[in-house]
Amino acid sequence: MEDIVNIRLNKKKTLEQEGIFPYGRKFNKTDTLKAVVDNYKGEVEVSTAGRVTTIRSHGGSIFCDIKDFTGKLQLYFKKDVLGDKNFRILQQIDIGDIIGVRGKLFKTHRGEITINVSSFSPLSKALRPLPEKWHGLKDIEARYRQRYLDFIANDEVKDIFIFRSRLIMKIRSFFDERGYLEVETPMLQPIPGGAAGKPFKTHHNVYDVDLFMRIAPELYLKRLLVGGLDKVYEINKSFRNEGVSPRHNPEFTMLEAYTAYADYNDMMEITESLTVYLAKELLGKTEIVYKEKNIDLKPPWRRISFARVMKENFNITKDDKPSVWAEKLKAKGVDIETKDISRTKLINIIADVLGPKEDKTSTKPTFVIDYFTELCPLAKTKDDDPSLSERFELYIGGLEIANAYSELNDPIQQRERFKQQIEAKGEGELDEDYVTALEYGMPPAGGLGIGIDRLAMIFTDQESIREVILFPQLKPGK
Repeated sequence: MEDIVNIRLNKKKTLEQEGIFPYGRKFNKTDTLKAVVDNYKGEVEVSTAGRVTTIRSHGGSIFCDIKDFTGKLQLYFKKDVLGDKNFRILQQIDIGDIIGVRGKLFKTHRGEITINVSSFSPLSKALRPLPEKWHGLKDIEARYRQRYLDFIANDEVKDIFIFRSRLIMKIRSFFDERGYLEVETPMLQPIPGGAAGKPFKTHHNVYDVDLFMRIAPELYLKRLLVGGLDKVYEINKSFRNEGVSPRHNPEFTMLEAYTAYADYNDMMEITESLTVYLAKELLGKTEIVYKEKNIDLKPPWRRISFARVMKENFNITKDDKPSVWAEKLKAKGVDIETKDISRTKLINIIADVLGPKEDKTSTKPTFVIDYFTELCPLAKTKDDDPSLSERFELYIGGLEIANAYSELNDPIQQRERFKQQIEAKGEGELDEDYVTALEYGMPPAGGLGIGIDRLAMIFTDQESIREVILFPQLKPGK
């Protein structure tokens, strides 16, 4: 590698000696490479740019391929056209360099659209060679750590993130068309709330206070319902200082939406409609394949009872305490410690066991309903059975995608639930401001959270969340 870098450094010096700045300034790129090809109308003049991916020399002529984010295009350089000096400068161009070119289009004998280059400009000298001589970047760790090389070497990876960008754009369109207002709420919070999770902690020097990276925006969004914003949503970054796995990254992207005068049944309809809308808009169909399983997204989706599954599979009832859940899960072969186990850990274990088991043979997404109230400190209870909450979790292909409930808007109940939660965890602080907000009156509402990273996994058929996050969290490199 050192020898290659030195050779390229010498070429950089040669360019400078020829009066060429190897890191050019603005270039008038009038068309993407795909547009040049798609709009071909014979020998017209074009001006474009890209990264050199191949160089083929034939004496007094050189063929190159260049690539941008839309595609690739062949270039033809001829010494008789460029002149001796420019052709000599061309010899200093390497695979990986970025160049701008101008010239007329033509088709080769093989029918390949090509630019007959009349002038070119070095725009960025690559001092390091592209990975594996352009045969592709295969090392998984290197792909995640150096995503820029992953993009250069693997077109299909770039396409995943272009899809993800369009996915978020379409989510915004869906909610905007339904009259929702997009808002932004604080990432730094004095009290972490709205979800079960361990927060990242930081310190604000000016105010000399500890703050937390948010684990969810929920409590702030519901404050806006109190303030009279009936339909709000936020596409947000949240953070949880917990494990890393194919389904978890410490920093992740969520959609949260809240609708006044609605309940969890309305959020089910919104979830179904949104997912079908995204599939039609982005894929042109309502059937997708995830992990070799065909999934039909057309509503209505399947609904199953959490309480029934826990009873039938583990003999766990709504009257059992978490310590009893742990004993019964362990008796069924679930790897779990019964001493000092946190409620969060229990919820995660139950979700892991429930999701794949219940969804293994299903070709439909599945709403899991009838959660124990003890697991849902922010949800309303069912009128006919206060031990169960009006909550659902959505599983697609065994992967948990969404969580929603009818929002608890009784401040007295909410204060008591917060106290019980803090007591059970043995830590935490009651969010007095949120309870105060409820005391001013929050309308009945339905709330929904969807994991955008996981939704992208489903739509692009990826097994690891790292494949849909541009720069996933990794162990420190060497």
